[in-house]
Amino acid sequence: MTFDHARTVAAGPRQSIELASAEALRLLGSVSLGRIVFTRHALPTVRPVNHVLDAGDIIIRTHEGAALTSVARGSDGHGVVVAYEADAIDPDTHLGWSVVVTGYAYQVTDPVELARFKSLLSPWAPPSLDMDHAVRIRPDLVTGIRLTARDGG
Repeated sequence: MTFDHARTVAAGPRQSIELASAEALRLLGSVSLGRIVFTRHALPTVRPVNHVLDAGDIIIRTHEGAALTSVARGSDGHGVVVAYEADAIDPDTHLGWSVVVTGYAYQVTDPVELARFKSLLSPWAPPSLDMDHAVRIRPDLVTGIRLTARDGG
């Protein structure tokens, strides 16, 4: 494995600008990959997943054996607290944005909704997995930052 020093040198001075919730959700909707954080066996667990936005909620397709499916199903309809993160950060300049959503995840049980989400979201998981489940994340807190070059720096 070689180390490419040029890729680790970031652009000049940068600044972090806080995003409004609506802009953060718009940016989250512009990408299809994110990371969900949830608790499994009393420990934080992170999984990369693809998503789609549906009326401001984040939808993720899962399969029967997925830890997230089990956690959402076990919430007794009250939802389970999760965090969801997505970003677009240039690997060379380290400029871009990052959005974190904290909210409650619920298992989608309505067959009509499940069919609609199946048509909207093609999971990137191996085709051998039966991705017939879905989880809906209802955001309670949406935060985001944009990393930009500092003017005059």
